[in-house]
Amino acid sequence: MSLPKKLNAKELDKIVEKMVKTVHHSKDEIFQIGERSRHEYEHLIKELEETKTQVSLIIDEADRLEVQARLARQRLSEVNRHFSRYSEMEIREAYEIAHELQMKLTMIREQERQLRLRRDELERRLAALKETIERADHLIGQITVVLNYLNSDFRQVGEFIEGAKQKQEFGLRIIEAQEEERRRLSREIHDGPAQMLAHVMMRSDLMERIIRQRSVDEAVQELRDFKKMVRSALYEVRRIIYDLRPMALDDLGLIPTLRKYLQNVEEYNQQTKISFVHIGEEKRLPAHFEVAIFRLVQESLQNALKHAEASEIQVKVEMKQQYLFLMIKDNGKGFDVKKKKENSFGLIGMKERVELLEGTMNIRSQMGVGTTVFIQIPLLETTQTRRERIDQ
Repeated sequence: MSLPKKLNAKELDKIVEKMVKTVHHSKDEIFQIGERSRHEYEHLIKELEETKTQVSLIIDEADRLEVQARLARQRLSEVNRHFSRYSEMEIREAYEIAHELQMKLTMIREQERQLRLRRDELERRLAALKETIERADHLIGQITVVLNYLNSDFRQVGEFIEGAKQKQEFGLRIIEAQEEERRRLSREIHDGPAQMLAHVMMRSDLMERIIRQRSVDEAVQELRDFKKMVRSALYEVRRIIYDLRPMALDDLGLIPTLRKYLQNVEEYNQQTKISFVHIGEEKRLPAHFEVAIFRLVQESLQNALKHAEASEIQVKVEMKQQYLFLMIKDNGKGFDVKKKKENSFGLIGMKERVELLEGTMNIRSQMGVGTTVFIQIPLLETTQTRRERIDQ
């Protein structure tokens, strides 16, 4: 059997292009499914809230009718016991009132039952839609990885990497890291500024109604709350910019950037006091070291603010000839370090970053007292490979 002829570059490009179009079309279809599911999910959320309100109102009405029906039955029972004391009209009236109230009560109980069934059905549909949305998002992420890999110039990468397995791992790791960062930023923008701006629009409508219908004092108070919300949105945007890349690191170095960053965080979290102490020489470190250390402080600070709800945070950096010591201490809620926490991606990411720096990290925490993070990082470079890993 003769060996197949070697494919030329144009034929290979055509094959790859066709694969890209097919995968891209599938991605669009999944995206449309996800968007339709989101729209339906939002519609059902509103309907569920309205249904719950109706259930609450109809329960109150049923309770009121129950009291009236019980009194009517007592009245009817009394009429029956003392039949001779009452006129024919009074007897007929007692029967009619008791019968009418019982009928109303029966009808409203049936309405309550139907509303409860509708509520339960809506909750089941919402759970199914939520699962569909999550599966669609997961599939889109996987397809994006495939598309990026197909669109990348893997032939050029193949010249530097021996073997198909190495080539695949190299491309997928890079693309997965990029895609994970995009997903993280997408979640942060959706959960932060996007949600806040949506609330800003709702509050602006509310403020307009207050100005037209209520007093000036109420309008002023609403305006103050409005300003706080805009301020929070601005802080979230600035925080995301810092997450992308603090520009001051390149110009000023680690210590001035940390000092300025902590001041900004304290300014926008006025209920939290943040102190910063630097011991040792204020010297420049290699760029990859400075970025990694800044990220460690940043992640620890966000954990203390968001999860621990700390009112006081201390950050201490000590530089020695061969080591850098880092301590972040807060007086927040604390947690049990022996108990494994679900979705603790922040701590996992910190540990991985410290390991890439060939350092050590120790966490001490006590419920109701606070948390202290100790990090020690060697400053002497050992191999070029280490630098390349940290630079990623």
